[in-house]
Order: sequence, then C-alpha cells, then structure tokens
Amino acid sequence: MSIIIDDSTKVVVQGITGGQGRFHTERLIEYGTNVVAGVTPGKGGEKVGEINVYDSFDEIPEKPTASIIFVPAPFARDAALEAIEFGLDPVVVITEHIPIHDSLEIVHRASKKNIVVIGPNTPGIISPGKCKMGVMPSHVFCPGTIGLISRSGTLTYEIVDDLSKAGMGQSTAIGLGGDPIVGLNFIDLLVRFERDPDTRGIVLIGEIGGSAEEEAAEFIKGHITKPVIAYIAGRAAPKGKTMGHAGAIISRGTGSARAKIEALSKANVRVAATPGEIPALLAEELA
Repeated sequence: MSIIIDDSTKVVVQGITGGQGRFHTERLIEYGTNVVAGVTPGKGGEKVGEINVYDSFDEIPEKPTASIIFVPAPFARDAALEAIEFGLDPVVVITEHIPIHDSLEIVHRASKKNIVVIGPNTPGIISPGKCKMGVMPSHVFCPGTIGLISRSGTLTYEIVDDLSKAGMGQSTAIGLGGDPIVGLNFIDLLVRFERDPDTRGIVLIGEIGGSAEEEAAEFIKGHITKPVIAYIAGRAAPKGKTMGHAGAIISRGTGSARAKIEALSKANVRVAATPGEIPALLAEELA
C-alpha cells in the first residue's frame, strides 16, 4: 500500500507550459503517472506532448483528483487556491520563493477543506511503481515497505539510493518542503505511515532550524509503534546562519542539530551519524 497517492491518482499540471512544467510533465508520464491535463490561463488549446492544456479546471473532460504546481512564485498562490477550491487532493506545490503570507493563506485554506498540501518548495511525493508527483530522480526509488519523510531534497535521493541498494524499497517518500511555512509536517505523516499496513519502518530526515523534529520526537513516544530511524543534517552549521533552506536556521538557542538528536534519542529513535548508516540501523530494528 501507499499513502496519499497511488495508481488511481489523476494528475493535473498547473503551469505545464513553462520550462519546468513542460520538462517534468514528460518525466511524470515516463514514470507512469496518470497525467490527465495541464492548466495555464491563456494557453488553452495548446498541447504539451500528448497532454491537452486548458485555461481552467472546469474545461477538463476527465476530472483530475490531484494537482502539481510549477507556476512562478508571484502567481503560485492563486494557482494553489484554485486547486483547493476545486477540491483537488493532494496539492503539491513545487514552486520556491513563495512569499510567506501567500504560503500561510494556502495552508490555511487547505486545512479548512481538509485537503493535503505538500510544500511549497518541495521535491514532491512518490509511491514507487504507482505514482510520482514531483521532481525527484525516479530511478533511485523502488517499491517496498519503508516510509520516508524528509525536509531535504538532495539528502532524500542519497538515502533512498542507499536503501534501494540494500533491498529496502519504499512505500511512499515525501519531501515536506524547505520553507518556514509548509503544509504537511512530520506528525501528519507519522500518523499515516503508522496506519499503513504495508509500511514496516519509517525514515525521518530532518535538518537544523525550527522545532518540527522535537515535536515529532514527543509524538513518537506515545503514538508510533513502528521503528523509526532518523538523520539530522546541519550538525556543523554555525548559530544564526541560514544553511540552504529558508527554514534551516538556528536562532535564539533553538533548532540546533544537537537538540533535535537529543529529543529523538529520548524517544528511542536511533539517529544515524551519517546517511550511509541508515540501512544498517533500519535492518537491525526490523530484524
């Protein structure tokens, strides 16, 4: 089984006629994702490969169930809100550099309708062998029983590659997004993986900044029975300096790698010292 998306998901690509939208739509189709249409206002009647482009959702003959957004940051808010109002679920916002107040509105409106938003600034989500809604290199993923939740795109690919080479395929892998305001969080996904009968173990990839990992650790103590292996990026980052993601900043004595590792360790989560240690630790916990 997978969570959030599967082979029944019907995807519409918003911003399909742009460079990124066009390129990644081709990759989604190659992977086997059921892309039913593209939407770019003012571009209705065009085609991207074999995919028809429409001006709005109402014009699409085969109604989509989910959206992936490649719309430029100044227009991403309107695109996401349109998808939410249409009832698409999930809404995967690949776009980066979206203003924080726009992201707040997107997440707030989605929560009122109980719609899943992944991102913004996310590599997306993939249920290997079933559906891909993202920009990740699909060749490193393979179907299996490990759920993966990550704040880091690049680290996700490296760790998944190690897992796949170790014979540990993935049920679903999700990038939360690197911005301070995102839709899904660690706890949302821990709950879903805990309930998924085909997910046997969970890998949690965190990084410095914020308190999401500490909150996840507290939740794991009382609610998660499946083994969780974690890795925290940014151990050498100096205080007060942003490292990569907008959300990855240590400030006012919070958000350090040390604090996160200590919190996870107290929750009986084994924390890998390096990404390459994860498959071995996971194998021990699953034995």
